Amino acid sequence: MRLKNHEERRLRAGHLWIYSNEIDSAKTPLKTVSPGSLCRWEDARGKPLGAGYINPHALLCGRLLTGQFDAVIDSDWFVRRFEAALNLRQRLYTTPYYRVVYGEADGLPGLVVDRYGEVLVVQIGTAGMEGLKAKLLSALQIVFQPRGIVLRNDSAAREAEDLPLYVEEVGDVPESVVIDESGIKFEVMMRGGQKTGWFFDQRDNRDRLARYITPNSRVLDVFSYIGGWALRAKGYGAAEAVCIDSSAPALEGAQRNAALNGTTLETLRGEALDVMKQLATSGRKFDLVVVDPPALIKRKRDHEEGLGLYGRLNRAALNLLAPGGILVSCSCSHHLSAEELQRELLRESRAAGKRLQVLEQLAQGPDHPVHPAIPETRYLKGFICSALQE
Repeated sequence: MRLKNHEERRLRAGHLWIYSNEIDSAKTPLKTVSPGSLCRWEDARGKPLGAGYINPHALLCGRLLTGQFDAVIDSDWFVRRFEAALNLRQRLYTTPYYRVVYGEADGLPGLVVDRYGEVLVVQIGTAGMEGLKAKLLSALQIVFQPRGIVLRNDSAAREAEDLPLYVEEVGDVPESVVIDESGIKFEVMMRGGQKTGWFFDQRDNRDRLARYITPNSRVLDVFSYIGGWALRAKGYGAAEAVCIDSSAPALEGAQRNAALNGTTLETLRGEALDVMKQLATSGRKFDLVVVDPPALIKRKRDHEEGLGLYGRLNRAALNLLAPGGILVSCSCSHHLSAEELQRELLRESRAAGKRLQVLEQLAQGPDHPVHPAIPETRYLKGFICSALQE
C-alpha cells in the first residue's frame, strides 16, 4: 500500500496508524483489498515504511506492526513480541497478575492480553488481528503454556471494524480465578465480568492508599465494581468501607471478596449520584472517598455532557468528606485531559466552600505503558486531594 505525498511523516516519527484518506488509492486501490489483509506500507516515492495490516472499510484503516518492510508476520514473530512483553512485566511484578500486552505500546496494535496466573484473557479489536488469531494463539501457548484462554471479543469497539461480537474459550477455563494484589485476594470471574474481569491499570494507585488510611478511617468506594479500592483500604486498616455500584453481581462479588479476606463491607446498590445524595441527607461522612467511574466521555461530541457529570460526581463526593478528608478522583476517558479534570475539581471545591490541595497525580500502571507517539495510549488520570474547609 502506497501513501500520498508527505503522509508518511507521522509514521516516520513513530506513529502506527494510517487513515484511509492518507492512502494513494489510485496507485494502490483500496477496493481490491480484503479486510484484515497483511500488507507492506511505502511512502509516495516507494520507499519502505514497514509491514502491517489493513481494513479498507474503516476510517482508521491501517496499522504498522513493524518497521521492517520484509518482516514475516507468523507465530515466531508473535512469540518474540510476547516474550519481550512478558520480560517487562516480570521485572515489574512478583505475582503473575497483570496486563501483559497493551496494544500499540507493546507493538501489537489491536490486541490486549491480561494474565490471571494460568489463565489468559484476550481481546482482539481489529480485523487485522482477527485474521492473525490462529498465529497469535499458537504463540500464546508457546510463551505462557496457559491452562486456558478466554477470547473476550465482545467489545463495542469491534463494531467500527465490522467484526462480530463473540466469546470463545481455548483449553480449561475455570469460572473464576483468585488473584493476589499486594496481599489482598480478589476472586475475578472469567466470564461476564466488566472488561477483561479486573482493572489492573489502577493497581499501583491502590497501593498509594497506604499513607492515607488510619485505623479510624471511613472509606467510600464509588463505582466500586467488586471492591478493589474498598478492600485495599480495609487491608491498610480502615475501620469502615462502603461500596456503591449499580450492578448487583458486582456488589455480590465485593461481598465474596470481603469474606475471602476475612473482613466486611457495606454495599449500596443504585446510581452513584442518587446514592451519594442519600448518604449526604442521612448525615454520613467519610475520611476518604474514591470516585473511579467508567469512561464518561467516549466520543469528542460527548465532552461537555461528560465533563458536567464528572463535576457533579466530585461535588457530591466533596460534600461527603469529613473535615480534612481525602478525595481520590479518577477518569479513564481519553477525551478528558488531566488539566481539565484538575480544573473541574478546583471549580467544585470552590462551590463546596473547600480549599483543595493536590497531593499526588495518578496515571495507569507500568503494565499499561504509553507509546510516546500515540497520545491515545495515555488514558488514565487522577488526583489524590486534601479538601480543607475554608
